[in-house]
Amino acid sequence: MTATPRPDRITELHTLCREDYAKGQSQRASVNLAPSYAPASPTACGQTAEPADLDVAIRVAQQLLDSDHALSLREALRLLLRALGAEPVAAAPQLQAPVVRCPAAHPQDPTPCDGPPVVTVLDANNAGADGCEHHAVRLLASLDGGRVYALPDAPDGAAIRVFKAADTTRPFVWFDGPRVDPSQLSRAENRRRGERP
Repeated sequence: MTATPRPDRITELHTLCREDYAKGQSQRASVNLAPSYAPASPTACGQTAEPADLDVAIRVAQQLLDSDHALSLREALRLLLRALGAEPVAAAPQLQAPVVRCPAAHPQDPTPCDGPPVVTVLDANNAGADGCEHHAVRLLASLDGGRVYALPDAPDGAAIRVFKAADTTRPFVWFDGPRVDPSQLSRAENRRRGERP
């Protein structure tokens, strides 16, 4: 996991870049570039020239070479690519933090939580998971002999709402396909049919 760069460090890097562009020719003429890229002296040409974007990009890259901040290195690489005319056309996709769901949410269930965990769902062996009402309903509907209990800070009636909703919810409701077996139907559907799962 990479550390998030400090905002003051980013501001400092941008300030360094702006200062580098603003420096005069006399300061840039003394830049110690890599031996494979040594520009001709401006005084030898009889004129003072503003350094090319590539010169500036190389200098920034050299200064940031020992940096341990990924953002600094990324910025230096971006400057080099821009100077060479090889900057990517499409912006790189922004990484998003993974969505954290309640422990009662099944890994294959794609639905988001409808709030914070408010109940605990226990199976027949007393193994349990805290969950929001939405995922607790789906978990309870998928268990044989499951029970639900409200957490201490749960809103009034949360466990009863989960229990009633689980009665009419099919087990593993996120799976598509025909459901004909009693174990694939909700408890209410099985009662109407006169069957037991």
